[in-house]
Amino acid sequence: MKTVSASLDKSAITLSVLCLAHCLLLPLVTVLLPTVIATTMDQEIFHTLMVICVLPISIYALTMGCKKHNKMSIGLYGGLGLIILASALLFGESYLGEMGEKGLTTLGAIVIAFAHIQNYKLCQKSKSCSC
Repeated sequence: MKTVSASLDKSAITLSVLCLAHCLLLPLVTVLLPTVIATTMDQEIFHTLMVICVLPISIYALTMGCKKHNKMSIGLYGGLGLIILASALLFGESYLGEMGEKGLTTLGAIVIAFAHIQNYKLCQKSKSCSC
């Protein structure tokens, strides 16, 4: 069980970093290499797939960690990050504008990554933690 939860935390951190890279670097790459626009995946499909991947991984890893180290604030941070990320997906560019959507997505990814990093550290420190 220890390796499963640690692996899930690492996976969620990686997905958050991938999400950040996508949101922050794609506009720069698009300006520098205009042909990227023609070959990139639809933005909404990418965001939907990321949220579909992040939700179950984050919920499971953070729940397992919180049960072991009893720091419910970590779960609350993770939940807040997931709500922010899902809100960016649900409201999207049409309600928030492009910068609003990117800002909300970036904030959500950072909060989720923070929660998983803290969860991972606490699980590594805790002697009774099997996560």
